[in-house]
Amino acid sequence: MPPPNHARPSRLPNRRRRRAGVSLTPLIDVVFILLVFFMLASSFQSWRSIAMEPPVERGGGGDGAPAVLIRLHPGGGLDVNGRRVDRAELRRRLDTYAGREQPPRVLIEPRSGVPLQRAVRVIDRVEAAGLTRTRLLTGAGGGA
Repeated sequence: MPPPNHARPSRLPNRRRRRAGVSLTPLIDVVFILLVFFMLASSFQSWRSIAMEPPVERGGGGDGAPAVLIRLHPGGGLDVNGRRVDRAELRRRLDTYAGREQPPRVLIEPRSGVPLQRAVRVIDRVEAAGLTRTRLLTGAGGGA
C-alpha cells in the first residue's frame, strides 16, 4: 500500500471575495404595489347600520304591545295613526310617545313610489326620539 499523500494543499492567490450587494429597490417596489392595491381595494366610507326588526307583511302578528303607524305618501306627506301631520308635529308626537312608561312599537309603512331614503330619514327621526322598536311594513300596496 502506498503511503498517504500528505502534500500541502496548493494555495490560490489571496483574492478578496467580493460581497454581493443587496438592493432594496425591488422590495420597495413590491411594498408600494401592495400599498396601492390595498388602498384601491379598501373602502374608506363610513357604513352605518340601522337596527330594526325584520320587515313583515301587513297584518303580521305583533306582540300585543301598543303600536304607532306612520304612513309615508309619495307626494311627501305622512300621517301618524291616520292623521296627517307635518315634520314638526311628527317630532312632537314621537317625543310624547317616547316619554310614556311603555313606549310603543313604531310601524313605518312607505306607500309605493316613496323613495327608500325618505323612509330611512323617518327611521332616523324615530330613533332620535328614543323609540327603539321600529318595524318596516312591506307589501303595503299603493292605496291612499
